[in-house]
Amino acid sequence: MTAHVEKTARLFVAAVVAAVVLSFSQAQAASGKPTIFLVHGAFADSSSWNGVVTRLLADGYPAVAAAVPLRSVKGDARALTSLLASIPGPVVLVGHSYGGEVISVAAEGRGNVKALVFVAGLAPDVGESAADLGNRFPTGTLGSALDAPVTQADAEKDLYIQQAKFWKQFAADVPEGEAKTMAVAQRPITEAALNERVAAAAWKTLPSYFIYGSLDRNIPAALHAFMAGRAHAKESVEIAGASHVVMISHAPEVAAMIELAASLP
Repeated sequence: MTAHVEKTARLFVAAVVAAVVLSFSQAQAASGKPTIFLVHGAFADSSSWNGVVTRLLADGYPAVAAAVPLRSVKGDARALTSLLASIPGPVVLVGHSYGGEVISVAAEGRGNVKALVFVAGLAPDVGESAADLGNRFPTGTLGSALDAPVTQADAEKDLYIQQAKFWKQFAADVPEGEAKTMAVAQRPITEAALNERVAAAAWKTLPSYFIYGSLDRNIPAALHAFMAGRAHAKESVEIAGASHVVMISHAPEVAAMIELAASLP
């Protein structure tokens, strides 16, 4: 990741921290509950958590859905740590897809993180990348759905899902019209991020929870089950017929899993 992009990410997060740290303190003090820190993945944005957040707030949980630069695992985790460090009291980190990698790195050494929740999320071991895991379980079809990389001014190569394939590939269990809107608004991820091997795996030491769809075409159910087993997950739920965007299509179940992680010691 270039120095310019990294600096931009740090400045962005610093501005967010200044705006929200007081509200975190007030909300958590009032509820007595841990803050739920939600991290989106590739080809998505923070709005993908809207249905989950509505339920968390109704149940009295302070929450924040953080924006992720999607430039590199290390840089994205670093971009979140200032915001994470600003939250008083316990935090439950929740990551969707590539966001699972980010939370597992960002949580390393953070004493206020009480649990990790992987929502159709990747949980690579130290030295593994998203691409490595995909090659280990090659039944996913994401590769064939991607557009050719778009080279940016900083020489990074951005990847998008082809709009015509987005619905069936990424969000097959949401209405087609909604999926088409998501396809247009999708956030790209760099090719380098998907090939980056992680340097930390907080799921080895923190209680971890997994929820995913049986018809996930980005990350096959067999890979989710493998990662959950390897992490000795406290709870692992496969939702029959669900796609990669379980937080959208099955928000009540995802919110319930998060609240389970938040409520257990």
